[in-house]
Amino acid sequence: MIDDRDRKILHLLQQNAAMPVTDLAERVSLSVSACSRRVQRLEDEGYISRRVALLDRAAAGLPTTMFVIVRTARHSAEWLEQFRAAVLEIPEIVEVHRMTGTIDYILKIVLPRVEAYDAIYKALVEKVEFFDISASVSMETLKSTTALPTNYVA
Repeated sequence: MIDDRDRKILHLLQQNAAMPVTDLAERVSLSVSACSRRVQRLEDEGYISRRVALLDRAAAGLPTTMFVIVRTARHSAEWLEQFRAAVLEIPEIVEVHRMTGTIDYILKIVLPRVEAYDAIYKALVEKVEFFDISASVSMETLKSTTALPTNYVA
């Protein structure tokens, strides 16, 4: 059973996964051992799937974001497996979403500059057949977060 303290722990760890358990315990009004047990339970139950370091994209030399819209005429399991294998091989593709409606997939790609997209495009079309691919450059990021709202956690 998840309670408000668990939700607060999840919220705080999303802000800083390296927060010392002593600080975390103080922020949620628990003893260190009780807080540690809760964090372990949240990990064991799958609420915390992993802890990662988030890199600054500009410092990492990847300030450019492109969104690529993909439409395909093929929807077979074989095509999907080829597509999945192709996007998994390209580290610049950081997200891929299968969509409803007239767009089949949207890819989020991070790059050092717009011109680098050409190599990604060529790598994709070499491995997979597409009906249509179109790309748009993100001019400004208004919101970007990895933190999920914790008020729905049940």
